Amino acid sequence: MAACVLALPGLAFAQTGNGSGGVSPDDPAFKPAGKAKLINGIAFPPADAPPAVVAAINAANKIVTKPYRYGGGHAAGFNDSGYDCSGSVSYLLHGGGLLNSPLDSSAFMKWGEAGVGKWITVYTNPGHAFAMIAGLRFDTGYRTRVARKRGAKPGSGPRWDIRRSTRGFSARHPVGL
Repeated sequence: MAACVLALPGLAFAQTGNGSGGVSPDDPAFKPAGKAKLINGIAFPPADAPPAVVAAINAANKIVTKPYRYGGGHAAGFNDSGYDCSGSVSYLLHGGGLLNSPLDSSAFMKWGEAGVGKWITVYTNPGHAFAMIAGLRFDTGYRTRVARKRGAKPGSGPRWDIRRSTRGFSARHPVGL
């Protein structure tokens, strides 16, 4: 296609008409992340999720029925009979190959990169941590009406649900996700 030139006094802008000069809307780096589905308390990863995200969601599903236990999930190997908030987050990140040893909520404040991730974000402060992964919240501290309606009680253990307020939390994410 022939280039057209727009002439303004002192300026010239070329446009080739073939889409050059911008990013393709199909470029995966700029596409929004897919959203996971929640069915009967189990999360199903979106088709476009990277392998680490799929593995992290699948790992979290393995502990979704475990009870809350203070300090749970911090033993070597990540396996436990119950999980606390940061132990739950550590378990899912380990399942995705993103963490080698469990962290507490304070340590998560320095983990990964600052800010919200495209696929996974850990929200943390010195007293609590939870994760948002592919649009779903993985948390032990349910306080939403929807979660209570599904039978979850605050501190009932790791469960999937919808977004919660992030006020008072620092956002961290794994590099590249």
